[in-house]
Amino acid sequence: MDNTEDFKLRFAEEKDVSLILSLIKELALYEKMSEYVTATEEILRESLFGRKAAEVLIAEKGEVPIGYALYFYNFSTFIGKPGLYLEDIYIKPEFRGNGFGKVTLAFLAELAVKRECWGMEWTCLDWNEPSIRFYESIGAVHWNGWRIYRLKGEALHNLAKN
Repeated sequence: MDNTEDFKLRFAEEKDVSLILSLIKELALYEKMSEYVTATEEILRESLFGRKAAEVLIAEKGEVPIGYALYFYNFSTFIGKPGLYLEDIYIKPEFRGNGFGKVTLAFLAELAVKRECWGMEWTCLDWNEPSIRFYESIGAVHWNGWRIYRLKGEALHNLAKN
């Protein structure tokens, strides 16, 4: 039997802000990064539905929310086109292994094609072997030699003053 039979994806609405925040917190707990979550419902409401800085898909099994994907668009100067950047994809642990993550990524890939993106990219924690194996099984490639840098907090403000 197809486990994805009553699985659906829908674009998040403003009324979903508390759900989105709770799913973000679940993901952070799984990634052992809960202490880094400073998002609030107000911040998410403004960022997602005011400024429209990112878009969110809600994954549902029947009527039960089981995950989400949050993405936005970046830009490749070398290619001259936007790319779809997947910030988060999360399926609750009890629903994993049923194809829901793959269906979600396929939906995002279709969206990237329709919106004429050069492709999709995301990051994955180096210890997350199940996700790494899954991503590689669908043809995703790890770009060796690239490092992610972040400038935030006091360092960001200090640089901005110069």
